[in-house]
Amino acid sequence: MKKVILSTLVVLALSISFVSCRDTADKAKDAAEQTGEALEAAGDDLKEVGQNAMNAAGEAVENAADATSDAVDSVKETGAEAMDNAKEAGAEAVDKAKAAGNDVKGVARDAAGKVTDKAKEVKDAVKN
Repeated sequence: MKKVILSTLVVLALSISFVSCRDTADKAKDAAEQTGEALEAAGDDLKEVGQNAMNAAGEAVENAADATSDAVDSVKETGAEAMDNAKEAGAEAVDKAKAAGNDVKGVARDAAGKVTDKAKEVKDAVKN
């Protein structure tokens, strides 16, 4: 009787062991499936982050190109204004130089006229 009870206990222990192993295997399989799903979700999240980073980089490049274009346009406008101002300043300088030359010419004529008058006076004084 003892052998029958011990045999029954051994069979019961083995069946519980197999059932327990089967449960453990099922739990491991579920854990593996959950891990796979989590990895897929992480991959999708990484793809989205990569796309967002690429979009942000594209926008940054576009903004930089726009800023560069604006800067070039501003330099062109400023350069054109500077050229216009330089032309005006040059024309003004030429006009002032002409006026100064005319003033010098007039002063020289006046001085020459005065010298001529004095020379006549001296000449008349010497004759008298």
